[in-house]
Amino acid sequence: MRIAQVAPLFESVPPKLYGGTERVVSYLTEELVRRGHEVTLFANGDSVTGAQLVPMCPESLRLDPNCKDQLAHHILMLEHVFAEKENFDIIHFHIDYLHFPLSRYHGIVNVTTLHGRLDMPDLLPLYRVFSDMAVISISDSQREPLPFINWQGTVYHGLPENQFRFHKKGGDYLAFLGRVSPEKGLDQAIEIAKRAGMKLKVAAKVDKADAEYFETVIRPTMDNPLIEFVGEIGYPDKCEFLGNAAALIFPINWPEPFGLVMIEAMACGTPVIAYPFGSVPEVLDQGVTGFLVSDAEEAAGAVARIADINRAGCRRVFEERFSTRRMTHDYLAIYQRLIGEEPEPLTLSDGVSVG
Repeated sequence: MRIAQVAPLFESVPPKLYGGTERVVSYLTEELVRRGHEVTLFANGDSVTGAQLVPMCPESLRLDPNCKDQLAHHILMLEHVFAEKENFDIIHFHIDYLHFPLSRYHGIVNVTTLHGRLDMPDLLPLYRVFSDMAVISISDSQREPLPFINWQGTVYHGLPENQFRFHKKGGDYLAFLGRVSPEKGLDQAIEIAKRAGMKLKVAAKVDKADAEYFETVIRPTMDNPLIEFVGEIGYPDKCEFLGNAAALIFPINWPEPFGLVMIEAMACGTPVIAYPFGSVPEVLDQGVTGFLVSDAEEAAGAVARIADINRAGCRRVFEERFSTRRMTHDYLAIYQRLIGEEPEPLTLSDGVSVG
């Protein structure tokens, strides 16, 4: 198959540090190449891939101090993609709805993985107009705000099995990994660690948009010997950070579309303690890969029971449900169906990935 992957330009593919969407695009692209498909990746020039790379800008836009208008680069990328449309059997977009008018006009075979939250009122009229566009969800819960659009299946994210080393035994600290933002719940993670009397290591990036939140809400709570701020980390540091933790704390307070860090922890054998919002109940198996809890007090109690979780069982669930092999198999099934012009999309009950 001749496949185009169109990545966001905010981060490199794969990202050097933080960046979930671009990391998933990288895993998918490399597995497709490994399976013998002819893959073209539209991404940043400093991306690393076995596919044919079409560089759209020199480096990740988030790390480029000279970039003032990120949208301009994405619009230019679309011009390049559609100029080459005849070279592809299918174009797989990862840039939300930006391409919808052009894709409809050109009548190309395409599909879009929606990586973000969809519960914003601004999106409703847009998706009503473009309800015919083929889209893929990364969790069933992600679909709830827009049940009427052209869902082709749910494909859970996957990770390369050999990239995350299984850690048979965890360490003496709790881990928080992600962004410092209100919805990610770092304040709750700190409260959980204090209640549990256990060290918390925080590996997180602070975007400019969240700098005030970090200074006014988070920093005052970190004046405690139990809390250690590590900062933003990438690979391979992330693997050791998660693998050596007793548990990952994931106390989100928003409808998380997937939560890649949960399966990164599982791949290392590390259990997850999480609040049950968005995709979390789909990804986390209660009592098997961790604990679903409702508040900081219940989470602190779960920390005391973390030894009840079998770390080998966490790794086994990862291999069965969240590998790159499984993710790529599911995407290929959708590609083949769209290219064959089969009329019916997959429903929630018979979706490609059912866990």
